[in-house]
Amino acid sequence: MGASHTIDIAVNQLGYRSQDLKLAVMRGGSGSFRLVDMASGGTVWQGETGVAERDAASGETVSRADFSAWQQPGVYRIESGDGSVSCPFVISDEVYVDAHAALLKAFYFFRCGMELEERYAGPWKHGACHSSPAIVYGDEEKRVDAYGGWHDAGDYGKYVGPGAKAVADLLLAEELYPEAFARPLLIPETDGDMPDVLHECRYELEWMLRMQDGETGGVYHKLTTLVFPPGDTMPEEDTAELYVSPISATATGCFAAVMAMAARRYIAYDGHFAETCLSASKRAWSWLEGNPDAPGFRNPPEIATGEYGDPIDADERYWAAAELYRTTGEAAYHQAFQALVDQVEAQGLFELGWSNMSGYGSLAYIRTEREKSPELASRLREGWLGRAEELAAVSEKDGYGISLLPKHYIWGSNMLVLNNAMLLLLADRLSGSALYERHALAHVHYLFGMNVVGMSYVTGFGNNAIRYPHHRPSEGDGVDEPVPGLVSGGPNAGLHDDYAKQHLAGRAPAASFADVMESYSTNEVTIYWNSPAVFVMSHFVQ
Repeated sequence: MGASHTIDIAVNQLGYRSQDLKLAVMRGGSGSFRLVDMASGGTVWQGETGVAERDAASGETVSRADFSAWQQPGVYRIESGDGSVSCPFVISDEVYVDAHAALLKAFYFFRCGMELEERYAGPWKHGACHSSPAIVYGDEEKRVDAYGGWHDAGDYGKYVGPGAKAVADLLLAEELYPEAFARPLLIPETDGDMPDVLHECRYELEWMLRMQDGETGGVYHKLTTLVFPPGDTMPEEDTAELYVSPISATATGCFAAVMAMAARRYIAYDGHFAETCLSASKRAWSWLEGNPDAPGFRNPPEIATGEYGDPIDADERYWAAAELYRTTGEAAYHQAFQALVDQVEAQGLFELGWSNMSGYGSLAYIRTEREKSPELASRLREGWLGRAEELAAVSEKDGYGISLLPKHYIWGSNMLVLNNAMLLLLADRLSGSALYERHALAHVHYLFGMNVVGMSYVTGFGNNAIRYPHHRPSEGDGVDEPVPGLVSGGPNAGLHDDYAKQHLAGRAPAASFADVMESYSTNEVTIYWNSPAVFVMSHFVQ
């Protein structure tokens, strides 16, 4: 256990589909390489790497080995002319299926308020947790019975904004890649033809519904204890008093948006639930209309858990208006959306993060079958494709083929990796082409080990996968292996925790990572890092 180091030959440790572009990244100068069959020990392919170039993000000189022409299924490794050896990997058209399932099953492991039974959770079982009513901060007499939902991250807080991003990613994946979810998960709920991904999203959506204030329609920002518990605390052992933080415009806006999305996705399976979601969305929108100048959320003085502060709510309102219009066709929502476009454009209209939800609004409008402004729809579509082109240009120059510049290795850089891959795949769908698919695939390769530290950033997948994420259940359950299918936050040059400050100072941005529980700013996990991973992998398993 400790800080990660660079590796001489980096590969996707899961492997490659037979028809895909297959690359390995070699550290050092250019030279010869060979593809070795692990079963026979024989060389089945050999070639020369491309020209070696200095990679700013990793701080290394790297070259690429292309073995795309080899398509025979099997288990292989790459060896360089100087004797360096890669991790083993598979060539198979089914290579991503198990990882996709685990990335989705991770949401079950994030569940709050219920026992995770051994028959569903295996050795990562634990007792029910956080079931007591929560105090409304600032009104000690008022309680909210907001049980359920998903723990947000390596702690046990529950947050409406990040939860909405996570649900939106999963609902989009189910909408666009339904065949990717034909394989059932081992979770308690089964209900006819409803895909398991919708069962899982419903668990979070029902918690969100409990977070809506029945009197005003506004939505409480988050539900947490006053402070985080120690790092090895199991969920059922975290028995401190629960608090809901005050209503915020950002929480109410993204609640309105994701509930309108849910109304569309669930109508075919449960009309009553779909109507409940739409009614809640409309009440939240009414709150937004009545509170046009609501201040940005800040933690109350006594609450030291994650803030998810966001001073700008225009993007959440923009997303909500787009989804409500797509769902209902009502002109008032269309007018509200059009009125917000110019205001949101200053932030960026194509972002897919919890702090800027604009991309979901733009996508909803581009894809709606309702009447729309041809000029605005064209502007948004062309803007989306222009953003994809920018990301592709960065990917072409990056030593490991991804769309992050050195300045982008921030807290949760893997969310940017996966959000960008989402955007690229959506650009292909909007353009009717496959121009950007290979760049999106390079982001998958990066996630599973084709990176400068040579680690798979997904627990349980890859020969050298992270083992010590900042995740309290994985730390406290006594099981040797962490909960599988969790996406680590990844390299963060900001040195935001004590371990990083002591051990990672001076590292190149893409190498600023440590596989230790203590480095929460590089190795924490969250639902909204897993969710874009599910979306992206859904494309490659359909």
